[in-house]
Amino acid sequence: MCKKRLFSAAARLSPGEALYARGSFPRKVSCQQLPANQPSCLLILSLLNSADKGLGFWGDHSFPKWRGQKRKHNEGRVEVFYNGEWGTVCDDDFTIHAAHVVCRQLGYVEAVSWSPASKYGKGEGRIWLDNVHCNGREASLAVCTSNGWGVSDCKHTEDVGVVCSEKRIPGFRFDDSLLNQIENMNIQVEDARIRPILSAFRNRIPVTEGYVEVKEGGIWKRICDRNWTTKNSRVVCGMFGFPSEKKYNVRVYKMTAARRKHTYWAYSMDCTGNEAHISSCKLGNRISTASGNATCENGMPAVVSCYPGRAFAPGSHSGFRKAFQPEFPLVRLKGGAKIGEGRIEVLMNGEWGTVCDDQWNLVSASVVCRELGFGSAKEAIMGARLGQGMGPIHVTEANCKGFEKSFTDCKFSTQLGSCTHEEDASVRCNVPAMGFQNQIRLSGGRTPYEGRVEVLRELNGTLKWGTVCSDKWGTIEAMVVCRQLGLGYAAHAFQETWYWYGETSTSDVLMSGTKCSGTEMALSHCRHDTHVFCPRGGGRFAAGVSCTETAADLVLNAKEVEYTSYLEDRPMFMLQCALEENCLASSAVNTSISTGYRRLLRFSSQIHNNGQADFRPKSGRHSWIWHDCHRHYHSMEVFTHYDLLDLNGTKVAEGHKASFCLEDSECLDGFQKQYECANFGEQGITVGCWDVYRHDIDCQWIDITDLVPGEYFFRIIVNPNKEVAESDYSNNIMKCKCKYELHRVWMYNCHIADAFSEEIEEQFDFNGLLNNQVS
Repeated sequence: MCKKRLFSAAARLSPGEALYARGSFPRKVSCQQLPANQPSCLLILSLLNSADKGLGFWGDHSFPKWRGQKRKHNEGRVEVFYNGEWGTVCDDDFTIHAAHVVCRQLGYVEAVSWSPASKYGKGEGRIWLDNVHCNGREASLAVCTSNGWGVSDCKHTEDVGVVCSEKRIPGFRFDDSLLNQIENMNIQVEDARIRPILSAFRNRIPVTEGYVEVKEGGIWKRICDRNWTTKNSRVVCGMFGFPSEKKYNVRVYKMTAARRKHTYWAYSMDCTGNEAHISSCKLGNRISTASGNATCENGMPAVVSCYPGRAFAPGSHSGFRKAFQPEFPLVRLKGGAKIGEGRIEVLMNGEWGTVCDDQWNLVSASVVCRELGFGSAKEAIMGARLGQGMGPIHVTEANCKGFEKSFTDCKFSTQLGSCTHEEDASVRCNVPAMGFQNQIRLSGGRTPYEGRVEVLRELNGTLKWGTVCSDKWGTIEAMVVCRQLGLGYAAHAFQETWYWYGETSTSDVLMSGTKCSGTEMALSHCRHDTHVFCPRGGGRFAAGVSCTETAADLVLNAKEVEYTSYLEDRPMFMLQCALEENCLASSAVNTSISTGYRRLLRFSSQIHNNGQADFRPKSGRHSWIWHDCHRHYHSMEVFTHYDLLDLNGTKVAEGHKASFCLEDSECLDGFQKQYECANFGEQGITVGCWDVYRHDIDCQWIDITDLVPGEYFFRIIVNPNKEVAESDYSNNIMKCKCKYELHRVWMYNCHIADAFSEEIEEQFDFNGLLNNQVS
């Protein structure tokens, strides 16, 4: 007789338990009819993750006891557990139909692709299945025909891998491993929620307190609190986006519970407190009576009360505003498209640095999320999938217990070994459901990722949909819209949308004067007019956006500027083209062409694209501007600003650089050049490549002819007008200290603007830092 156990849809990452540590979302599936000589079986399907160290995919590292840590939860090597032993599946005769079966068994809607030849690393031990033939409709891989269990002529170089869709089949299964006495169980829950009960919490967003309910068989059921612990509450709060649990008024809930009848779930839960989701918790004892109905004698429905992070705290309750994010944070997320996701950076010795993904898992990632005021981690991401950082790598082999107040309290190593920024760790955190996505929509676009922006606003006491005035509408505002809708980054911001037909009833302008900083969670949080003022009206001039899942991220090499700076006195007769392109100070028009000269502060710019998408000019080459003097096209009229400021922050000299040639000068290993300016070629900077504007080309300078020697601040801003979308604009500014003497110049302490702690950055902060007017 086969025993059926259905394990959780979220793998444990404890290295001490091989069953859980090896796979992403391991799940036991139904046994099939076996020959009489095999009286018992246990079949488990697992996706071995593509970040397995020492198994071939990530190079020469060897960390076998840490196999199966998550890189992306829906891809990896396929392994099955049969007769007490893990084994792989050979790629002979494997098809997309078999991949569909695998993915559905693991809880995903379908397969996207499959990979032969051990793309996700070579497995170990047995090769259980070979020559697998499926039609795609089977309920289990064991139903498909094959050579039989363990009958194979393959080697582990032929282990098959699959990529499943991101979309999961609704519901999750619980780990019922404590219920050994119960056989033939299929404990699956369709959903879970916190249901507000007291009137003070019913209309509050987000919902922070109430009964814990699970949906089973289409019916919402409550959980008896007899075996409920604060550890259970911590896990529930974490999966709903809250960093921790808090006490609640037990007496009030007992009074409320006594007045109502309750439908109870038949099981209790037993969490350790560091799980990322309740599906990873063990099930407690069954609590049903002899009649089969679940009861809760001498108990009541389990209640949780959660602390929201500061950004999600209800404004009317100042008591909720606990400082989960310290005033001077030690951890931050960079480059994420959505709230609560990004590359992890840690502050050490006053400098921000990244975390290497060796041994990176959900437990450590959850500590980061909770420290930042979010819930537990939804995904621990490896392989710099949310962009590479620059500067130092501070941490590797992070090993958190799950209860640390700060990620810096976890055990970790600073011996980096072979770690590079290609292994930067990232995270996606659970965040509270705020409902912001229901307050805005895109209308008329060809795809769900584009369209005219429409907002839901109250007008004369009635909620109404309407448009947003496009006056001064730009990339930053579009970024907020795309983030609010969960559609990633903004690809473009449109000030005319006549080609996107929306409903006539929604053409009224309901929002104008919109100005965002870029950090807002919703467009309504941006500054906007109290009274709508839009002379151009809505209609064809309504604001629009197009969104994209990936974006570029330009970062300047600060040390290159420091190493290449020097002075040049250049004759005026050699600067006529530069004068025409406004690359000189205003006093240059009075300089004699035959005898005069200009003093230039020259330097090189090396601009890296560390993002996930190529950096391309906003305009296509059909609209590039030809400059006859220099004999080239400008794909962006302003690509960089160069500024010198005095110690009070007043700009005393400036320069600018148009992008006459954006191309791939060099690339990291494994990346190919795509853009070359020659012969009117396409311009851009490929991911993993950089563009170099050498110190000896025109306009690669600041004209300091009128400047007196002294101490100054030097600043470069890349993509200053934010014409092109990037995943992170905060690293587009580079700062240096500059000492100018009559015949020489020194640049020192050059760094990216957000590379150091606030205390160190205060040396460079001054009034007028972002003032672009020359005094």
